[in-house]
Amino acid sequence: MKKNKYKLLKRGIVYDLIGMASMVIPVVGPFLDIIWAPYAAKKMLDMYPGKKGKIASVITFIEEIIPGTDIIPSFTIMWLYTFVINKEEVFDKDAKTIEVEIVQ
Repeated sequence: MKKNKYKLLKRGIVYDLIGMASMVIPVVGPFLDIIWAPYAAKKMLDMYPGKKGKIASVITFIEEIIPGTDIIPSFTIMWLYTFVINKEEVFDKDAKTIEVEIVQ
């Protein structure tokens, strides 16, 4: 569903901006990354489950924990990889399926 796809993009952009914000804070910023890195990795895994999500989660953790790499928008890159390069569709997990039997 396109709605969920763009919801993931919006959420990813917000997480990328939060991750980049620590670069603006001179002394405290790198220490905030110690808290932000595992949280961002968990959010990446929640947003993109499966093997690709696990790999992206590890990459996000490494990117957030290493000083100076916060400029990389890992959530946005993952969204582009998932929906533009691989062209995957998102299915609404709350959607109901109705089976219909046609009798003639």
